[in-house]
Amino acid sequence: MAAEEATHRPPTTHRPPATSRPDVSVVVPVYNTLRYLRSCLDSVLRQTIGPDRMEIVAVDDGSTDGSGRLLDRYAAKHPGTVRVVHQANSGGPAAPCNRGLDLATGRYVFFLGSDDRLGPEALERLVAAADRYGSDVVLGKVVGVNGRHVFSDVFAGGNAVDVSLFDSALPWSLANTKLFRRDLVDRLGLRFPEDMPVLSDQPFTLAACYHARRISVLADYDYYHAVRRLDARNITYHSRIEQRLVSVERLFAYVADLIPAGARRDAVLRRHVGLELANLVGDDFRHLDRAAQERVHATVARLVRRHVTDGLRDRLGIEARLRLGAVTAGGVDDLLAVIEQDSGRGVPATVFAGDRWHAGYPGAPARWTDVTDVRADWLARLDAVDVSWADGHTLTVTTRSPYPRFAAEAGPVRMLAGPVVGATRMDAGDPAGRTLRTDFALDRLLTAGPADGQRHPVRAEVDGGHGRGGAAVRAPRLAAGRPRLLRRGARLYGVAATVDPRNGQLVLSVVPVTVGQLVGRLRRRGRRGPATAQTPERGPAGVQVSGRGAEALLGRHGHLEVRGAAQVQPGPLRRADQPHHHPGAGRTAPDQARGVRVDV
Repeated sequence: MAAEEATHRPPTTHRPPATSRPDVSVVVPVYNTLRYLRSCLDSVLRQTIGPDRMEIVAVDDGSTDGSGRLLDRYAAKHPGTVRVVHQANSGGPAAPCNRGLDLATGRYVFFLGSDDRLGPEALERLVAAADRYGSDVVLGKVVGVNGRHVFSDVFAGGNAVDVSLFDSALPWSLANTKLFRRDLVDRLGLRFPEDMPVLSDQPFTLAACYHARRISVLADYDYYHAVRRLDARNITYHSRIEQRLVSVERLFAYVADLIPAGARRDAVLRRHVGLELANLVGDDFRHLDRAAQERVHATVARLVRRHVTDGLRDRLGIEARLRLGAVTAGGVDDLLAVIEQDSGRGVPATVFAGDRWHAGYPGAPARWTDVTDVRADWLARLDAVDVSWADGHTLTVTTRSPYPRFAAEAGPVRMLAGPVVGATRMDAGDPAGRTLRTDFALDRLLTAGPADGQRHPVRAEVDGGHGRGGAAVRAPRLAAGRPRLLRRGARLYGVAATVDPRNGQLVLSVVPVTVGQLVGRLRRRGRRGPATAQTPERGPAGVQVSGRGAEALLGRHGHLEVRGAAQVQPGPLRRADQPHHHPGAGRTAPDQARGVRVDV
């Protein structure tokens, strides 16, 4: 039968002789993704590689939303291609991935999130590359959908036949959404650690890449579409702090066991320290209760002392380096003081001790706050103090440096929103030369990402007497105004400046908006009561929008979730402590969660 029942993982299923094996098995772990599941499965069934060369192994991990029943219908409709197994909920993605791997029979195995989808030619291209180059692991270009962030540096250099784990951006792309040679998986006995509630794909992928004869990267096609669910329930977005602590500790132990101490281990740990570890003490650390803060602080401090060498510390991004330095400097209150400085007051002053430069955080140890060797990165740390619509086609970001000799020492400054370079100039109104104004053309923001939308994190780059450097642009206490609706071809998009609550970085988000979303929201609003009548307005791209009944909500991860039509009006995005009155409404909307305000 195509659909099976299981309450635990049985021994590995016997695979048929090689002559009858499919080229690739697509393993799809499923838990409550009904809204996205059909699109996911259809994207596999439409693969140009054809049904004779592939199989789908879907594992329902105790779904309660009807996902399991939908899987059974697909299995009945596509016998021999779709195989389904049901099991009790395991609490994480590791167990269903292992179960699917046990049942997979292909020469290669590919893991696909049940809320994600593949480009039509993805499997055919991946298998062809693996066969042609003898690759054990092949990574195809990943693009974000609905503003989901993906690390894309590994694709920046184009196709690469042979990529090293230790001198490339590959450690920043260790999700299991890759093609793996089954012989490698069996030889190493690879499985996903089921004692890791989150991040369980990292050890699997890391071990495969560490032992692979060859790793290839394909950047010539959009192979994998990683979808940010509009209910923000992706496992990486929603994990309790205790789960994160357990998983991060086990991940670090795994890396230490796998890779001998030295430069190669540091090359991999640079990602885990700069991302997973630093995120534990990101801006949202202050929202934890005190007991949780104490546990997080103790865990992070222990891992830093155990795994972060001086060489690794010096290679960290300046944001992670300073934040982790605060952890090792003292207790929870010392860390909170640093977070409050970053998120509430902005970049601190520079403290000079002889010829050494130090970041002016109170109480932090000198060896962590010494930024002398990364002065260019330090100078690139700017605060966004205002974001406004300059006209119908331009978004202007105003940034400021606390460094008094910024104009003389920073050199030329570039401001980027993702891949989009803005037009930057010194603000003539600031005689000290510490304020910059950067114009981002909205049409370039729209065309810079995929049609499914994109987040564009804003960063600054300098190139002066202290060398080249770069840093994320933070937006302390900056509150968001209303997004703007624009049209690109036949599609509508919401464009907004938002603040990522995890790290305080300014993000310019572009998210598609459907007519159904607009109409549905207006109808629901209409059933609750009549909206105040207003004159329809004409947006910059010919989009007509009207009525206070339409509203937009900003997602908790800096993404725009449009659930109705926002009014198309120019207006600055101001600091949260400034009054901001909605024209014609006679009131100010209350502050939303985490200091981000949306006028409705």
